[in-house]
Amino acid sequence: MTSPLNGKTVVVIGGSSGIGAAVAEQARSRGAQVVLAGRRLSSALHNGLRSEPVDVTDNASLQRLFESVGRFDHLVYTAGPAVQAKNLQDTDLQLAQDNFNVKLWGALRAIQLALPLLDEHGSIVLTSGQLGRKLVPGQFIKIGINAATEALGKQLAKELAPRRVNVVSPGVIDTPAYAGLSEDQREAMYAKVGHALPVGRVGQAYEVAAGYVLAMENAFMTGSVIDIDGGGLL
Repeated sequence: MTSPLNGKTVVVIGGSSGIGAAVAEQARSRGAQVVLAGRRLSSALHNGLRSEPVDVTDNASLQRLFESVGRFDHLVYTAGPAVQAKNLQDTDLQLAQDNFNVKLWGALRAIQLALPLLDEHGSIVLTSGQLGRKLVPGQFIKIGINAATEALGKQLAKELAPRRVNVVSPGVIDTPAYAGLSEDQREAMYAKVGHALPVGRVGQAYEVAAGYVLAMENAFMTGSVIDIDGGGLL
């Protein structure tokens, strides 16, 4: 069967690696024209994937991105900062604000500026995380950002209809997001987390990417939060 993404244009913001890059590859394999956008990307075309630079904290940068793309069908937002786990009393609130500025406000900026060019029957897929509903000491920044993202996803699904808005909530996924750890530290962390999960391991980027593809392809899905966390919320 032909995918509903065949011939459609998909913009993936935060697609330089990990989940975003996996979403882009899966959308391309279904016949979509894909534009990858991120801070570490330059204007180029690689293996059918067009790359464009963007700074999600800058309205002008986002405006240039969407003007260069023109009319398109689906917006995927996976951009997010590396958040340090700290208690509130030990946290530089300016740094916390910067984290919100990338993942939460960056998504809202992108949506607002994309709307004039986003197809009326297109979709938006945002990214939260299991630390939006799983409470862990020292993780108030991630919990706050992810919980807000999920609430806004549902609100925008009503406000922006007939465009559809969904949120994917990943658990611990083996991606470059943990590149700050040594290989031994990463493997030890993955083993510890995976052992506690019902599926017995952490996830892979391609497994999470399938959730974004589902949200884009399923025209009867909106206002949903798709948990892909190996049972981490159980």
